[in-house]
Amino acid sequence: MRVLHRVLVLMADRRGGPFLLNPRLAGEHMAYESALRQAGAWRSGLGVLPGFLLAATLALGTLFDGGLARASQNEAAVAPILVGLDADMSARAIAGGEAIRRGAILAIEEINRAGGVLGRPLRLIVRDHRANPARGIDNIDEFGQTENLVAVLGGVQTPVVLAELETIHRHGIVYLVPWAAGTPIVDNGFEPNYVFRVSVRDEHAGGFLVDAARARGFERLGLLLWRTGWGRSNEAAMTAALGKAGLKPAAVQWFNTGQADMSAEVDALVDAGADVIMLVAGPPDGLVAVRDIAALADDRRVPVISHWGITGGAFFQEAADHLAKLDLSFLQTISFFEPPFAERALRLYERYCDAFGPCQSPADIMSPVGTAHAYDLVHLLALAIAQAGTIDRPQVRAALESLGRHEGIMRDYEPAFTPDRHDALDASDFRLSRYDRGGAIVPIAD
Repeated sequence: MRVLHRVLVLMADRRGGPFLLNPRLAGEHMAYESALRQAGAWRSGLGVLPGFLLAATLALGTLFDGGLARASQNEAAVAPILVGLDADMSARAIAGGEAIRRGAILAIEEINRAGGVLGRPLRLIVRDHRANPARGIDNIDEFGQTENLVAVLGGVQTPVVLAELETIHRHGIVYLVPWAAGTPIVDNGFEPNYVFRVSVRDEHAGGFLVDAARARGFERLGLLLWRTGWGRSNEAAMTAALGKAGLKPAAVQWFNTGQADMSAEVDALVDAGADVIMLVAGPPDGLVAVRDIAALADDRRVPVISHWGITGGAFFQEAADHLAKLDLSFLQTISFFEPPFAERALRLYERYCDAFGPCQSPADIMSPVGTAHAYDLVHLLALAIAQAGTIDRPQVRAALESLGRHEGIMRDYEPAFTPDRHDALDASDFRLSRYDRGGAIVPIAD
């Protein structure tokens, strides 16, 4: 039997130059089913990312010359172990979803090249929840009923994951979080808990961001927060961190999803005496916030310290003119310019560029936290499957709580998780970063 897969993924980098996805990874990218099944979602959804992630995914067919049933007999003996990705691939945080996909693909390709797990290859299946909690729940239901599927990687948005928690635990799906930071995602009250995270935890992030602001001499912090579970999680964390220092927020202002004007909220914070605005927003709403802060008169404009949600989409490309007027910094966990383990990061960078390049510098790694976290999570999952000796979800879940040392991109996990701790990172992994003039995310010197 002769099977021909042709997948062209034409994407535009920050300079607008097209490139062709490395055919060496075409087999894995055929599993990118949101692109194959939902081409319409990519059609203009990526139009919100001009010059950065403009993409068209063309599946040009699978040609058979007969005998598919005969060929599948051998394939059945080594049926792939499936890993789902449930993320926003077409709406508010496309770059974050794509970064997570890339990190997972690179880890899967590396694991498969070494022989797979339990003698079987891993395969990624992508579903696009479009930042819609109801669609996310449907995706988890579908994954839960999928044969040979052991785990699901989540996406950027905390509200979607919070809505999915009951469905995740009803199906007993191992759920791996490479981005969404809401504290209740992991502290969810389910027993046993099927959620594991390599990412920021808002409880830790709030203290880190408050400490970063105070280290710069700011004492009257104004909070500008997205009216969601993620925003509430950060309000609690930052208020608690300020309380430990004998302080309280200068004021707290909330905005709604898709709000077109935040000038009233911004004015209220400045009028209350805020000397810095602490922003918790995704890319589209973050754009509105910085636009309205930049529009303030020079003597009223204050610096902005942001959670990392703004970096999950085309924020810089849309906000560049406003950012020229602002002092903006934001939370990150890794920079490929100054990674915690240079040799490991260099190997991943080279493989990333081989698959998704060309690259001129680490600036070309899109939303680097998503790539690095997903890469580490997939490797931890593979170790757990091997340790369990099965893809039975409860046994893999238990194995994740008892792994040995693993040398990852983010840190040396010793171990990554325990029965009492399903967050692998803490504030020691955090740092402030900024955009350079070209839109690269670069670390701020300590």
